[in-house]
Amino acid sequence: MPVGKTEPYNRWSQEGREMREGECIERKLLGSSSLSSLFEPYVWAWFEEAFGKPSPPQVASWPKIAKAKNTLIFSPTGSGKTLAAFLWCLNELFRMGSKGELKDSVYVLYVSPLKALNNDIQKNLVEPLRGIREHAQRMGIDVPDVRSLVRTGDTTTKERAEMARHPPHVLITTPESLFIILSTQKFREALRTVRYVIVDEIHAMSDNKRGVHLSLSLERLQCLVKGDIVRIGLSATQRPLDEIARFLVGIGDANEPRECEIVDVGARKNLNVKVVSPVDNLVETHFDAIWGSVYDRLITMIKEHGTTLIFTNSRYKTERIALRLNELSADEPVAVGAHHGSMSKGARLQMEDMLKDGKLDALVATSSLELGIDVGSIDLVCQIQSPKSVSKGLQRIGRAGHLLDATSEGRLFVMDRDDLVESAVL
Repeated sequence: MPVGKTEPYNRWSQEGREMREGECIERKLLGSSSLSSLFEPYVWAWFEEAFGKPSPPQVASWPKIAKAKNTLIFSPTGSGKTLAAFLWCLNELFRMGSKGELKDSVYVLYVSPLKALNNDIQKNLVEPLRGIREHAQRMGIDVPDVRSLVRTGDTTTKERAEMARHPPHVLITTPESLFIILSTQKFREALRTVRYVIVDEIHAMSDNKRGVHLSLSLERLQCLVKGDIVRIGLSATQRPLDEIARFLVGIGDANEPRECEIVDVGARKNLNVKVVSPVDNLVETHFDAIWGSVYDRLITMIKEHGTTLIFTNSRYKTERIALRLNELSADEPVAVGAHHGSMSKGARLQMEDMLKDGKLDALVATSSLELGIDVGSIDLVCQIQSPKSVSKGLQRIGRAGHLLDATSEGRLFVMDRDDLVESAVL
């Protein structure tokens, strides 16, 4: 199907059941019994045990990916789009392994803009890989270990050398690291077997230099591989879909955009967003007094909610706010951490784990946590000053109430009149 053309059933309503034309199909298009025939029995057995029924983006995308079609999946946070992209790819790896065709080489390439998201994906693949293998063994089917590894700027020299000697079947990386490994002779050979490329949070790269860089790397990769790579794009915040699809697939041999299927299951998430002015008069109040009021209100909100995620627009403010909140709440302590890209890998992972485990009352972060990483149960998101764009603001607020049917609570703190005007747009 050409880029930009969508089938009627591809658009679901907020409740995931009503089509754009009003026909209620509630997954009747392709039921679980039909979907199960696409997968190896042990893969589907694991999925049913783990999740029960497929979600709307999974129903719509699996048949397309199984037919080796480039696919752009647009669906809300918590709707299962990551598994929609990965499960068929894992199915193919296990199928190849059962036939003795799986080599020490890369077959699935996952690219995202954030190291934190890459680490999260690596952790989230552990259970599917283990569970699928266990189900295969129960059925008497011998399958090898399917391995996944992360290659980013945090990867040590020793880890990179080991990865070159024994490449993973699933490689998780960033656009910058992909460019580097494409320029490395030893690892470039391992990329000749790539069949699937998954680009997560594609909207964050589609309109900037990182996106141009990624497009060039994907075309370089395509030149290495025999046959066409299947490209799968994922996002909960992307418009216009036609342009995002063109960015994903690029230009083919005929000097025309490659074909791309668009799976649009973009439900509207419930939002409860308020603009907060810390003082009555932003113009005449001294900046120090404004910040003092911000800290007081933040401490109150943190105590009123289970877990709070606070976004800033700079690393300096992230460190400063986290420090001051811990200092000012000394009488009734709240545990506040900081997270940004300049921190060491170990420090970032520690903060992420503490947040997921509920050991932090609040975490102050830059854009390092605004994308699809599983941040656990977040009750409230606070944005300090204007996020500078509607899509960025919605992405950050969407971190709260991560489940599909949950309401995202957001508070936008304004520090001056410019912040007030920009935040009012949201």
